Amino acid sequence: MNASSRAAETARIFGGVFRNADLRRLELAWTASNLASRASAIAVAVYAYQVDGLGAVGIVAFVRLVAAGAASPWLSVLADRRPRRDVLIGSDLARVLLLGAMAMLVAADAASLAVYALSVLAAVAEPVFRSAQVAFTPSLVKTPGELTAANVLASGVESVGLFAGPALGALLLVVAGTETVLAATAALTLVSALLVLRIGARGMPGAEESARRAHTVLAGWRAIAAEPGLRVVIALFSVQTFVAGMLNVLVVVLAIEVLDLGTAGVGWLDGTVGIGATLGILLVAGIAGQRGLARFFALGLVLWSLPLALVAAWPEPVLAFLLMAVLGVGNTLVDVTGVTLMQRGADDAVLGRVFGAFEALVLVSMALGSLATPLLVSLAGTREATLVAGLLLPLVLVPLWRPLAAIDAAASPPTERLDLLRAIPIFEPLGAPELERLAKALIELQFESGSRVVVEGERGDDFYVIADGRAAVEAGGSEVGALEAGDFFGEIALLRDVPRTATVRALMPLRVLALERDIFLATVTGDPASAAAAGSIVAARLPRPVIA
Repeated sequence: MNASSRAAETARIFGGVFRNADLRRLELAWTASNLASRASAIAVAVYAYQVDGLGAVGIVAFVRLVAAGAASPWLSVLADRRPRRDVLIGSDLARVLLLGAMAMLVAADAASLAVYALSVLAAVAEPVFRSAQVAFTPSLVKTPGELTAANVLASGVESVGLFAGPALGALLLVVAGTETVLAATAALTLVSALLVLRIGARGMPGAEESARRAHTVLAGWRAIAAEPGLRVVIALFSVQTFVAGMLNVLVVVLAIEVLDLGTAGVGWLDGTVGIGATLGILLVAGIAGQRGLARFFALGLVLWSLPLALVAAWPEPVLAFLLMAVLGVGNTLVDVTGVTLMQRGADDAVLGRVFGAFEALVLVSMALGSLATPLLVSLAGTREATLVAGLLLPLVLVPLWRPLAAIDAAASPPTERLDLLRAIPIFEPLGAPELERLAKALIELQFESGSRVVVEGERGDDFYVIADGRAAVEAGGSEVGALEAGDFFGEIALLRDVPRTATVRALMPLRVLALERDIFLATVTGDPASAAAAGSIVAARLPRPVIA
């Protein structure tokens, strides 16, 4: 595909995302929620500084971070037990009440400890929204490209929020006061809830039998431990956030002591990362329709880390700003591709808990990186510590490159299988991730001419799609129909829990793809549109001689 064709395909994919009303509302809700979170964080920090001094700022920030990380795996269970739209609304409304209460306490000059306590609860509610949003997104898209594009937009919202949220908070602080910022962010969070309320889909979690028996907080951790691809991606993500924690400290000493930019330079240097992350959206958008996301994930990790090593080697201000922008581009690339790989690699039934576990690991890794860096700087020096931060990810990536590359091979089921499933009305309403999971679960079977695939009166355990060949349908000892490539059978016995209603016999060498009962039923009954399509097909087939 040449550059112009790729650009046209990218534009088509993003156009599909913007035309998808439910997906558009989810992205707008995430925008409002993210802006409110970042603006309110600025308000809390300024309030702590004004009331209790600089030490309170650090203590409150630390407690908010630790509390959110500790609670995230537990609260993420909600995204796999309840409709994800309801979880998003609940998270928003909880923060509306907490932020509104904080505004009233500040206006009334109440005890600062009460304000801090409510701010910690608000921080705990924030990851719940993100986990549910990430788990909800795959059910709203139609193609793998749209899923990547939606994640590009979500990452862009987060990058822009790095500037817009604090800027909004700072502007309101100057014009009014802390209580006004908190009240405004409560209103903005309410807007997010109203946008989510208008989403038509409810985002029901998957209903696999194994997941029904695993409605516990540990299900997310178990899914990560059981899936090699998830383990590799999340391990690399954890190292990346460890380096991010190091950078939070290093950016201060680099700006002041190494680059001689002064205290204001800390903000300039840190802000350049955000600018690069925002510009990275334009570059990352080009991968929306492409396969092989694991290699782009690896590229993002390299772009995130090597600029630090180069800053350590050549500490020149102009070069440092350029390299920090490149690091920001890498950050966007890592976020988009890494999140997409996790969405496609985890079972939908535990997706919320997987991201809850992931959020906890991210927060813990970042905290550890922040704690380790001052010691490393004191032992080795600032430039040496920066060099370690820059080389850590590439060194970890080398031994993990082969299992990471294997994710791409495993992530894409054969196109033939996807095309066959997509053409079946029962599965047509499903999003791309669900179709991919079904395609991977298909079992290929071969039958010789004259062989019976299913037998009238027997128990039905599988749903079938014909890949190659022709078959006859027999009921009551008479031939009543024929099937060929692309046709399907077996759904009646599964959906109605009755014996097979007909015999299907191969008229020539026959190749079929089978889907096991539990997977078929969990998929169809878990999606209202799919269930309705299946019901219509069953109703249309039963009055006349039926098919299996």
